[in-house]
Amino acid sequence: MQVVAKTPRISVRIEGDIPARLLEALKAEIGDELEIRSGDEEYVDVLGTAWYRGLELLPGEALAHYRALHGLTQAQLGEKLGDLPRQHISNMETGRRVITLEMAKKLAAILNTSPVNFLNI
Repeated sequence: MQVVAKTPRISVRIEGDIPARLLEALKAEIGDELEIRSGDEEYVDVLGTAWYRGLELLPGEALAHYRALHGLTQAQLGEKLGDLPRQHISNMETGRRVITLEMAKKLAAILNTSPVNFLNI
């Protein structure tokens, strides 16, 4: 029989100036896994912020954003869409070609987002 025990993550919050000796002791005890954050940093999901909700991207801008977010070139996205030429993707991103509802659904499936992001509604 095999038993696996995982060490729980330890979180310590110290406010104010931290003495150098205390930092040295923590580094000696924890090692390379020690993560030190300075200031009042707080990580939030950007999608839930008022700033993000206030952004209004045009459909082509949204396409370029999500394509880059997924690390795809225009040519690679074109291949995933059924061998569309790179220029076709470029024209959608620059607004020279309208993104139809059907195309928005295909893009959303590939880029893991809502079709609404690619429609001008």
